[in-house]
Amino acid sequence: MMLAGRDVAEWTEQARARTLILLDETDDVLAEVPLLPTVNPPLWEICHAVFFREHHVLRGALGRESMLPRSDEALDSLLIAHEARWRVELLPRDRIRAYVNDVTDAVLDALSGTSDERLIYLAAWAVFHEDMHWEAIAATRQAMGHPAPSAFGAPRGEAPPADCGGRAEDLLVPGGEFLLGAAPDGPFAFDNEKWAHPVTLAPFAISSRAVTEGEFAAFVLDGGYERREFWDDLGWAFRQAVGAERPLYWLRVGKEEFLVRRFDRLEPLRPERAVSHVSFHEAQAFCRWAGRRLPTEAEWEAAACGLGAAGGKRRRPWGDHPNTGREANLDGWSGGAVDVSLHPAGDSPFGCRQMLGNVWEWTSTTFEPYPGFEPDMYAEFSRPCFHTRKVLRGGCWATTSRQVWNTLRNFYQPTRRDIFAGFRTCPLAEDV
Repeated sequence: MMLAGRDVAEWTEQARARTLILLDETDDVLAEVPLLPTVNPPLWEICHAVFFREHHVLRGALGRESMLPRSDEALDSLLIAHEARWRVELLPRDRIRAYVNDVTDAVLDALSGTSDERLIYLAAWAVFHEDMHWEAIAATRQAMGHPAPSAFGAPRGEAPPADCGGRAEDLLVPGGEFLLGAAPDGPFAFDNEKWAHPVTLAPFAISSRAVTEGEFAAFVLDGGYERREFWDDLGWAFRQAVGAERPLYWLRVGKEEFLVRRFDRLEPLRPERAVSHVSFHEAQAFCRWAGRRLPTEAEWEAAACGLGAAGGKRRRPWGDHPNTGREANLDGWSGGAVDVSLHPAGDSPFGCRQMLGNVWEWTSTTFEPYPGFEPDMYAEFSRPCFHTRKVLRGGCWATTSRQVWNTLRNFYQPTRRDIFAGFRTCPLAEDV
């Protein structure tokens, strides 16, 4: 099964519309961000995403000349150092708009009626790359306390009930052989997902829900950030270096109350909402406090797909069909993480809820290549990050539905707190 050119063309058109909205609303105030290692200048990031599409699809696959003189030295993230991006002299906004339209029109023309699998694959990769930057721009807006981007999608399908009820419980997953990773006959996979290979899992249990703000607040109020016994050496060094006392964007008011900043507004902590903006180290410390652990990525994937489920391995927890808006909190329309009881239509075969969408979920696994790994057309996507980062799974509320599936692997430094990341836990082996 391969992607259809008409579907990728539709995605490309959707990406154009969103990019133009982002361009129009990124005024001079929103365009000015300080030099930070975790963000890019927003207008540079918009131009870079379009350049990537031109570079790999039009120039790489079709051999065309560059539409933008000297674009490589200004917009190629592999050539221009991070700090140098603040010094790039970008085009005026009307020229940026023209560049977006010219590149998009040329790609759409190339996709029209084509059956060239490589061209379709590269065009899809370019859309997914732009989706990643869209999510990164949302994280930048959050970091800066700016308003949320207005380019999020509208709710699709029937909205989930306001309260789906049910409490977290540990769900037993039987052990056995499991094929970890993407199958070659799937519609799309990034290089770090290739290819499915057998792993043997011992029986384990995993929480049906992600950890909530209320649960994490109990850890904070119990002195979790001050108690050395809950932190390993790297985690304690991180906590001291950044002065962490609670999750990023939490504000303590009174003795036992917190406010949570979501973009440019403060909200009361919501006990049933998934906790977000916590690092791997904070997740690990919580687990030690709670007498639990993080799942491995193989355990996470097995719980999402349904190890041994009838019908074979699922592409998404609920099946193979895309998200309709009922199954998962994706595409940005919610404006943030929601309560962990919502979206029961997206439950996995074992009953795990929200394994796609809402918040990225840290696993205990270090990001490493699968057996026989070979880099894809964007050779620097995965390879430089192996052995230095931790794997996250499942996407978040700002991830697009088209760009998330059960075998998708994300990867970040364990110190990152600015991303839309939370976690779910497993009981220790002796408690299963």
